[in-house]
Amino acid sequence: QAQVQESGGGLAQAGESLRLSCTASGNIISTNDVDWYRQAPGLQRELVARITAGGATNVADSVKGRFTISRDNAKNTVYLQMNSLKPEDTAVYYCHTLFHDGEWYDTWGRGTQVTVSS
Repeated sequence: QAQVQESGGGLAQAGESLRLSCTASGNIISTNDVDWYRQAPGLQRELVARITAGGATNVADSVKGRFTISRDNAKNTVYLQMNSLKPEDTAVYYCHTLFHDGEWYDTWGRGTQVTVSS
């Protein structure tokens, strides 16, 4: 079963930028909708951004104008560019996709920690 893997998290100061990457084996990243979720301590996991198989994108109101989701099909990678980071962006960020390969697979990465200091 194909899996997704996140990278690029770390520590940033408020106002700085980070770029997260989501990769996977095969072509599931380039042929399916891919989401970025995040979960802060004590809070529910929330959808941050989505890119559809066709390339349409959507981001949550809380990050609109600061975060951008994109995909490089040649690299089978989805990116989350995070600019003007705020302390409230601190969370574990997860990549997610749902793909069909004989049956449906709801696939989550293990997450990458993003910590923003003020």
